[in-house]
Amino acid sequence: MKAQVNLAVTLCLFLAAAAGAQDTKRELTVEELYLRDIEFQVLSEKAFSGDPELKMSVLDEMEQMIEDGSVDDPDKVHFVLEYLAMEGTGRRVRENARMVNYFPEVRRRSANLLGRLGGVKAKDALISVLIIDDEPMVKAEAAYALGVVGLNDANDTVKAILFTLQQEDPSTPDNNLGYAICLALEKIAKANDGIKEPDAYRALVRIAQGPYIRTVKQKALATLEELKKYQ
Repeated sequence: MKAQVNLAVTLCLFLAAAAGAQDTKRELTVEELYLRDIEFQVLSEKAFSGDPELKMSVLDEMEQMIEDGSVDDPDKVHFVLEYLAMEGTGRRVRENARMVNYFPEVRRRSANLLGRLGGVKAKDALISVLIIDDEPMVKAEAAYALGVVGLNDANDTVKAILFTLQQEDPSTPDNNLGYAICLALEKIAKANDGIKEPDAYRALVRIAQGPYIRTVKQKALATLEELKKYQ
């Protein structure tokens, strides 16, 4: 509970600092700024609650904002999405020695929305999710979202993706994660005019030859062919 309080205080300070921000099209009135912050504070309180249904409702609203292109302050949205993406992994709440905030579906959806939000902060948050999360479905979503973001400064994104693949049990790999990694590498290559990390090619060969289902193996081979176009 203490972690929740600290994060809530941090967000309130963040919101207060942002209260003087201006709309890119016109200057907002004091009333509009006040109402906008009140609305976002309500969203953040729902996100900080212990109720997974409330958290999912926040994600519904943020997804609509992203789809509508009505995200006025990406930093605020990113703050809440990263918070939710770390539920039960980077941020753990225990009651009577039992963890009470382990919500994989919340983390999965948050990772998806971080990818759609985009930007350097989203990329960094997704790399953290990819590395520390223990749910294959969340890892798969984070890998795919990194492909959607498309940033790969100093090969940091590709290296994180390959590290995740290396942690897989080679005898029982997750098909969804394998397919997501192929998609991510393909998208990153398109966004950066190729991938210069040799291990990316080895990873795709490993997937193509590994105990994955046929669909995943075929995607790995197709991604290899796509990457060769940039050589």
